[in-house]
Amino acid sequence: MHAQTPVQIAWVTRDLDVTEKALTTMLGAKKWVRIPDVHFAPDTCTFRGAPADFTADIAFSYAGDTQLELIAPIGGGPSVYSEFLDSCGPGLHHICVEAPDSAAFDAALRDAEANGTPVVQQGIMPGGMRFAYLSAVEAGAPYIEIAVIPDEIKSFFDYVKQEQQ
Repeated sequence: MHAQTPVQIAWVTRDLDVTEKALTTMLGAKKWVRIPDVHFAPDTCTFRGAPADFTADIAFSYAGDTQLELIAPIGGGPSVYSEFLDSCGPGLHHICVEAPDSAAFDAALRDAEANGTPVVQQGIMPGGMRFAYLSAVEAGAPYIEIAVIPDEIKSFFDYVKQEQQ
C-alpha cells in the first residue's frame, strides 16, 4: 500500500465515559456518537485465523478532520480489542488508513503478509465496511487498520463530523 494519511485514531477502553471525557479535554472533541452492542459475528469476522464472535460498544467523534474511535469490548469471545486490554490495559490501539477499493484492500493485505506483517483480525461490518488489522508489535506498531469505507458509512461519518460544529 502506498503512503497514506491516517483517517482515524482509535483507543480501546473498558469505560467509554472516562475515555470520552479525557479525549474531549485533551483533543477538543465536542460530541461523541455511540453505537452500542456491535456484534462481530463468526460468519463475517476472523481473529487470528479463526471465526470470531464478540460484541463491543463503539463511540465516534472528531478532532479537526481526524476521526476518533473508542472501542469497549463487552462480551463474547476473544478479539483484537480484548487481547489488547488483557495484555496492555486501556490505551491507544490503532490508526486507520483507507483503501480506495476492495482490490487495493486485498493487495495491501497480500503485500503485508508477504513482508511478514500478519493480519490479526479482519471482517465486514454492517453497511459493508471491510476492515483488517495488521500487526508489527515487535517494531513498536501494535496495529494498523486498513478499511474500505462504502458511501453509506462515509455518510454516517460525515454526520458525526457535522455534530462537532
